[in-house]
Amino acid sequence: MPRRSLERRPRTAVAVTVLLFAWLYLPILAVTLFSFNDKKSLSAFSGFSLRWYHDLAHDQALLESLVASLQIATLATLGSLVLGTMLALGLERVRSRRGRVIGAVTLLPLVTPEIVTGVAALLLFTGIGLKLSLTTVVLAEITFSIAYVTVIVRGRLAGLSTEVEEAARDLGCTPWQALRLVTLPALVPALLGAGLLVFALVFDDFVLAFFTTGVDPQPLPVRVYSSIRFGVSPAINAIGTLMLLVSALLIVAALVLLRLFGRGTSSLELITGGERR
Repeated sequence: MPRRSLERRPRTAVAVTVLLFAWLYLPILAVTLFSFNDKKSLSAFSGFSLRWYHDLAHDQALLESLVASLQIATLATLGSLVLGTMLALGLERVRSRRGRVIGAVTLLPLVTPEIVTGVAALLLFTGIGLKLSLTTVVLAEITFSIAYVTVIVRGRLAGLSTEVEEAARDLGCTPWQALRLVTLPALVPALLGAGLLVFALVFDDFVLAFFTTGVDPQPLPVRVYSSIRFGVSPAINAIGTLMLLVSALLIVAALVLLRLFGRGTSSLELITGGERR
């Protein structure tokens, strides 16, 4: 009886896992399938066609929103990388109680509901008289994304030995040169992974964009939501499929980079490379 019980448990776990993945991904697969539907129907599939992708390519409003989302994601990624790296370096250097408190506060955006962050950003921008536009969306996304960059970069810094930077200082490097020639090159894998992850999160983020965007041009998720309110077109399925594909590729690339380059470069190579430069 115990053996049979143990043999049944994996089957039950497999069944539950299959049901869970079906519940999560069947709707996404349906959206992808109907984006290739030949007819304007969201319930009956009649045949494969690229009709709705062709309509998407000639929809000026959606294309403008796509460009706006790409700009927002790019600027938010660059801004969060700079600020998040600076914050991670500072927190890693400060080993006091104050540093631990600041580090804990840094993690708050990761556990705070995004709608709370969106409402807070809206109140802040309207309170200081800043007109809602793509600029306010970028500022809100940077604020939300800094925590992700800080966590990833701090994880990389924790695996680096401080002796490497000290050795560079002993070889004649100034603190800035040691940071630029030794520490930052070692952080490149983490920065690439964090940048790709933040870009994917910001590109398809709806909540913050909805609360902080202006009238026009709207980010793509907000434009899609506005279009759905007035009737669902299969072109929405096409743009949803493309957004899903881009986000999935970026997240996979981020995970692969963190796995492949997480081992980092040897300390001797870093110092030698710094001297050659």
